[in-house]
Amino acid sequence: MAAVSLLPLLAACGTGTGTGSESPASDGGKTTAGSSGQLDIPADANADLKKQYLLENAIAACMKKQGFTYTPVPPEDPAASWATDGADYALTKKYRRKYGFGVYAGIVYPGDAGPAARQDSNKTPNADYVATLTPEQKAAYDKALGAFPDPKAGEKNWTGCQGEADKKVYGSASAQERGTETENRNQANAQALNGDPKLVALAQSYASCLRKEGIPVTTTQPTGIGEMVKLQALGSAPAGAGVVAGVDEDGNSQETLGKEEALPLLTKDIELAMRDLECGKEFRAAYFPKFLKAPTSGGGAG
Repeated sequence: MAAVSLLPLLAACGTGTGTGSESPASDGGKTTAGSSGQLDIPADANADLKKQYLLENAIAACMKKQGFTYTPVPPEDPAASWATDGADYALTKKYRRKYGFGVYAGIVYPGDAGPAARQDSNKTPNADYVATLTPEQKAAYDKALGAFPDPKAGEKNWTGCQGEADKKVYGSASAQERGTETENRNQANAQALNGDPKLVALAQSYASCLRKEGIPVTTTQPTGIGEMVKLQALGSAPAGAGVVAGVDEDGNSQETLGKEEALPLLTKDIELAMRDLECGKEFRAAYFPKFLKAPTSGGGAG
């Protein structure tokens, strides 16, 4: 369950390592890099989102100088990513009526852009490009692209082109320093949300409704209750329920469920997701406007 963050460090983390590097490709309708190899920045992008675009473009330019192809990956607007996770009631209702919480929908609807897009969100168009490289070329590519700083090695900044781009876009503050700032801001935002009297009252009403529906309530904190039922559904799903096969305790791959096995489970998942949605309707309507203005990676209301 990826929590929202509009902060630069997490944006930088999304640029990927050697396993997430890519070649020019369509990304399902999002903005793509033009002939110049650079992304066009949306006119309505806020300051944080604009920096994420600039970061990707800077990485691409740096990699080109190193003799490699890197297709800048269009960053996702965090606010938009929450639209079908509760921020927009109508869209969330439409999504859940078909996919539920998305636990089994990838099996019932293989190739569907709904849950598949969510579960494969870490894939980027550069994967195909990296696949064409020899082991030696890939090692050079990974070194050129760089990686997240290793605190054990005393590193504070990204290395390679990611480090160069990070410094160009975000200035002299190290990734480690910004990470600490991000963590402190997330905690402050979470405390504010969990201490909001209106949200606390609505969360209690939400919890009461869930209990009447026979759904266990493990938290009534505003930052946790919105995703609580979904996380319970994911946690209780049998091995192989997702698109990616499960792994047993010995590390052996397990086959995913078949479509016929997943269909009745999807039906139950949809019913549960819809009951959760209706119980939390008033809570989410009040929570998300505040959450999106001051997000926290510590929890959300999906």
